Amino acid sequence: MSEERKQHITLQLDAHRMALNVDASKEGIYRDAAKYLNRRYEYYVHRMPNASSEQLWVYVALETACSLHSDARDKALEPIEQQLAALNRMIEEQI
Repeated sequence: MSEERKQHITLQLDAHRMALNVDASKEGIYRDAAKYLNRRYEYYVHRMPNASSEQLWVYVALETACSLHSDARDKALEPIEQQLAALNRMIEEQI
């Protein structure tokens, strides 16, 4: 197995700079993720102007975790939904 080439990147998350070494093939994913997190952070800044930075990041983390969990659940159910659709087609053909 060959090891993936690493890329040094620096991401800006609100006032926080993060220096990371990531797989070069995943650099774009990290940059897109940082943009997404910054957009969600700004959303909460405008909704809750009196909240601390820590509180806002907790909201961003919770929203992101819920979204990932929901996507994973939906993906896990996809084969079952496909099987149900096939069974429904078979039943309809027999009716």
